[in-house]
Amino acid sequence: MIAVLMSSNAYQARLLPTEDKNVCICGSERKSYAWLVTPHTLGTVSLTVVAETLPYRVCGRSPLTLNSTWRDTLVKPLLVEPEGIEKEMTQSSLVCTNGSTVSQSVLLPSPENLVRDSSRAYWSVHGDILGPAMQNLGNLLQMPFGYGEQNMVLFSSNFHILDYLSQTQQLTEKIKSKAIAYLIKGYQKQLSYKHPDGSYSTFGPQDQQGRTWITPLVYKYFAVSKPYIFIDDNIQSRTFIWLMNNQQADGCFLNVGPAFHSVLKGQDDKISLTAYVVNALIEAGHPISSAPIQRGLQCVEAAARARATTTYEQALLAYTFSLAGQEGKRQFLINKLQETAKKRDGLVYWELEKKPSVEEAALGYRWASSAEIETNCYVLLALLSHPQLTSGELSYASQIVKWVSRQQNSRGRFSSTMDTVLALQALTLFQRLTFSRNRQNSVLIFSSQPFQMGFHVNNQNRLLLQQIPLSTTNKNYTVEVSGYGCVFVQATLKYSIFLPKKSTGFFLSVNTANAVCRGSFDTKFDLVVTASSLGRRSSSNMAVIDVKMLSGFVPDKPSIEKLQRDGQVQRVETKASHVFFYLENITQRKIQFSFSVKQDALVTSIRPAFIQIYDYYGADEHAYSEYSTPCQQMSFAGSLF
Repeated sequence: MIAVLMSSNAYQARLLPTEDKNVCICGSERKSYAWLVTPHTLGTVSLTVVAETLPYRVCGRSPLTLNSTWRDTLVKPLLVEPEGIEKEMTQSSLVCTNGSTVSQSVLLPSPENLVRDSSRAYWSVHGDILGPAMQNLGNLLQMPFGYGEQNMVLFSSNFHILDYLSQTQQLTEKIKSKAIAYLIKGYQKQLSYKHPDGSYSTFGPQDQQGRTWITPLVYKYFAVSKPYIFIDDNIQSRTFIWLMNNQQADGCFLNVGPAFHSVLKGQDDKISLTAYVVNALIEAGHPISSAPIQRGLQCVEAAARARATTTYEQALLAYTFSLAGQEGKRQFLINKLQETAKKRDGLVYWELEKKPSVEEAALGYRWASSAEIETNCYVLLALLSHPQLTSGELSYASQIVKWVSRQQNSRGRFSSTMDTVLALQALTLFQRLTFSRNRQNSVLIFSSQPFQMGFHVNNQNRLLLQQIPLSTTNKNYTVEVSGYGCVFVQATLKYSIFLPKKSTGFFLSVNTANAVCRGSFDTKFDLVVTASSLGRRSSSNMAVIDVKMLSGFVPDKPSIEKLQRDGQVQRVETKASHVFFYLENITQRKIQFSFSVKQDALVTSIRPAFIQIYDYYGADEHAYSEYSTPCQQMSFAGSLF
């Protein structure tokens, strides 16, 4: 028997000599093979090793004769990534036609500080605005995971997609069974973040108490999911009692624990928190006439009279009064919001005060913040929730939808957690109200260079992803959409940049210590991470420290698990070649923790790896650092079998 690494255009491989000089393997024997592998492409490269018997071979002194050949194959994926920090930029548009042709330009920017040959671009066409969210069940209809809030975002995403497809009669049995299975697992996972008193928190019982911002979210989505999965009414009753115990005499709800993102809601959260809870209770099915809801409405009305409201609060209250059926107050706020709306290129949207980052300015593109997406989605929900929606309001809402749809990334998500929940809720509601089976569009993308590709979108393929690669050497493209109906088109640019020199909001450093450099698979050292807040606020929101592993290295699991057990970090997640540390907040006082990494594969010419920290609810606040291995004696490259 002999083993062979199959050749491929994706890599170059050379068999390395070993101490065992025998070429083949006889019965009850074993042999190690080693190849020097040099990848030629980025992405997942499949290494295929085939072991097969030979018709005739002399192994030592014993001849082996076989009348047939037996073969076994092993395929091992190898992830090949460019150095630097991974980035993604999308340009999305919801294009609607009514027998006409609409033309738009697509410009692929040239990012500064770009890692050579790291750019990849794609063009996607969807027949539904939720296409990016539904193009692959592994993206939004995925197994819920992570901390309590993130789990609920995935749970709610699953619910909205399932409910939308069901109400528009597009739900297949295959999607239904998978979505319901994910909801069940998400429900069971969320219960692990429940406190004995019925409340929920970001990290579950390890937090001292439940939190008012996340508990209504869980309560609401458990209630609306009852048509699809079993929800324990006793648990729901306990949660409702906890919420009622935190409603004060004036009808306002007490804020227990930190808010989702305090940078948005500020110190006085009477209006936003109470309106948020009232909305959840109404959406969960409680009658508007019930005492908790009526008292909550009295609270927000009194608080709104006492001071000027922000744009965010106006949008939130407009939705609250829409749900409560208070048409006069809803219309007053919508009129007030229309006065401050920005209008450009057929879009209607609201911006909050925010200066573009250095990278945004260099690219000529401004990403919307989580707070801005929430604001626009609340306005959209306030308009669409009206029982007697006029054609004028629907047309106005469609212009907001076009702005919201532009904020989606290639996976159908948005800036953060709560804005993803709200955006999917608003977009699915809009899609239900405007759904039509009588639509058919042709999409053509072309450039001045010899490139042209056409797509056809109809009822049969409206939920399917149609995607092609684009050349990044050509920066200018034009897309033309004709026919009847709407299509969602998206250009995605993925690239890597070298470590930025500037940071905002945080200090971050990383050092190596306690190195053990004994050669092959006996190399280990510690990473010492130091961080603090440098922002205008004394404390950040929840912060995430993302540590990229060096090529060929993996984190030492016991060391990172100990950090979580000891309470130095609230949660640790390992995903692909990254380790994510979640911290409830970062203050101006420096924190420090360390963990171990060890060699897992032999690699040569190891490039430095980066580490970054960012505010989970405001990724424009971030800092970067990098580290290298203190052991440089590795002499092999690629993977060993």
